[in-house]
Amino acid sequence: MKDKLIIGIVCYPTYGGSGVVATELGIAFAEKGHEVHFISYDQPFRLDIFSEKISFHEVNIPSYPLFEYPPYELNLTSKLVDVAIHEKLDILHVHYAIPHASAAVNAKQILLTYGIDLPIITTLHGTDITLLGKDKSFKPVIEYAINSSDSVTTVSKDLMDVTKSNFRIQNSINYIPNFIDMNLYNNDIPNHLRSSYAKDDEFIITHISNFRKVKRIKDVINIFNNINNDNCKLLMIGDGPDRIMAEQMCRDYNISDRVKFLGKLKLIENLLSISDVFLLPSETESFGLVALEAMASKSVVISTNSGGLPEVNKDGFTGFLSDVGDVKKMSKDLSSLLSNTQLLNEMKENAFEHAKSFDLPKVLPKYEEIYFKLCKRCQK
Repeated sequence: MKDKLIIGIVCYPTYGGSGVVATELGIAFAEKGHEVHFISYDQPFRLDIFSEKISFHEVNIPSYPLFEYPPYELNLTSKLVDVAIHEKLDILHVHYAIPHASAAVNAKQILLTYGIDLPIITTLHGTDITLLGKDKSFKPVIEYAINSSDSVTTVSKDLMDVTKSNFRIQNSINYIPNFIDMNLYNNDIPNHLRSSYAKDDEFIITHISNFRKVKRIKDVINIFNNINNDNCKLLMIGDGPDRIMAEQMCRDYNISDRVKFLGKLKLIENLLSISDVFLLPSETESFGLVALEAMASKSVVISTNSGGLPEVNKDGFTGFLSDVGDVKKMSKDLSSLLSNTQLLNEMKENAFEHAKSFDLPKVLPKYEEIYFKLCKRCQK
């Protein structure tokens, strides 16, 4: 059996944890000498490097008068078959159950008619289970996609439990946590970056998300307003439907001069490196990759205790956990940190050390082991 694989990766190209993880995973495998082919409707936003080991295949979505909505899953299925045949893929790794895993399963069946048995590994990231999974019209497709995959992984133990309890799963599920490349978080703050947003004696608080309802943006603004501390600034990174509401709240509270809305940013490591505290009051997070990125940047995390967040943010050690919507407690926790620099600095170091347990070199071999096992099984 060959020691280098030809890997196909299917993911969403947009901002979000699943796209980041899928892209970083592919880049890391390419650096180990494997050949990686990304397949999506647009180039993943983190895929901004050139490598002879990395290729991108765009899924074209033509408009047909017959269809009211573009048949993306069908186009993706056809593209997967084409790439698998002509690039001689050894394995296909898809992120999200639908439409990616369902398209991959259909492609696998088509490829069998060509005498090709392509193993599929499906990684569940959360929304496909916690949101789409609640829609009964999607449930049979999700169950079929999961049970028809050759291997299934989840990014948190909580998501694994939720998947098993909400669906009829015959397949075994492996827990492999999300990861970060600690080399990106060297905490070397660029010159003058911190002074661009705050004075030397001021604290910087950050929030990063897609500003959707599930992120509870209103709670972020209320927490910051409640601490009644003029000696800090809040950086709101990202964009989405609740941004206008958040900006209006800042005007109503008369705190607009201390809150900066920075929009979507491609690289967040530099801004996180100047952050003291990171706020994540989400209704649910299957893992909370952005919290882990903050911790790797030596930022203390104040978050809810929903989903997989307690697996990342250790209460009283790397930050504080609260029930969803408990703005009063989260405000109190933030105030206690800002009034006790010794505690703040201790927790910053704790956060950084804990983040190391999710470093890429510790997680990558777990996927690689699954890849080789599947390939060996399909070659028998």
